[in-house]
Amino acid sequence: LQTRMQSLQPDPKAQYRSVYEALKKIVLTEGFWRPLRGINVTMLGAGPAHAMYFACYEKMKKSLSDTIQHGGNSHLANGIAGSVATLLHDAVMNPAEVVKQRMQMFNSPYKSVLACIRTVQRTEGFGAFYRSYTTQLTMNVPFQAIHFITYEFMQEQINPRREYNPRSHIVSGAIAGAVAAAATTPLDVCKTLLNTQENMALSSVNISGHLSGMVNAFKTVYQLGGIAGYFRGVQARVIYQMPSTAIAWSVYEFFKYFLTKHKLEKRT
Repeated sequence: LQTRMQSLQPDPKAQYRSVYEALKKIVLTEGFWRPLRGINVTMLGAGPAHAMYFACYEKMKKSLSDTIQHGGNSHLANGIAGSVATLLHDAVMNPAEVVKQRMQMFNSPYKSVLACIRTVQRTEGFGAFYRSYTTQLTMNVPFQAIHFITYEFMQEQINPRREYNPRSHIVSGAIAGAVAAAATTPLDVCKTLLNTQENMALSSVNISGHLSGMVNAFKTVYQLGGIAGYFRGVQARVIYQMPSTAIAWSVYEFFKYFLTKHKLEKRT
């Protein structure tokens, strides 16, 4: 839904006024499973990407907090640790995101994930999978910095003793995801344009070939939609991120608690 709603010059048959209308229209005209196209490639990359992401975050957060605030909770340390963890995470997830978004576009010519990978590789080269990597990092570094700082801040407010408390992890994760998602929507719109290379949108502003680079993407979005163009799909993005970050944090905190408890029991 987010990819479709961020389309800057959509086909008349793929113009949606709201998230609900978009979902209803896609299901009725393109089938029940259409909104989930390309999700298998995302799931394939998500496991190793998140493993590296949380492992790097925990290690760096601890090291930097010891240095900056002598073992206390440092918001600066949380932000830096989250930003560095993003470099590893996005190296795995960026190609998966390119494939997923291309498969979710209206009238997508790709029949399967493998067909999409082969076609993009043959026609645009390997670089196409990383064309939006710098944009992704430019978006995700501030997103993850805001996300981690907000999560740790919320934990300080509602779970100051830092005990395993599923409700506090879900609430903190959802709020952190919503705040970070809303703040970084303009960057996400630019990323979607770079990933999908919408022909109708690019030709209307006399761009031939492939659009590349954050600055060019920002200029093009402004030419096509003005200031409002930067916030296309903000509602869908926030709705998507809230359960996503809530689930990620609650699952992560559960396994962290379970493994730590198991380790302590083994020691005693």
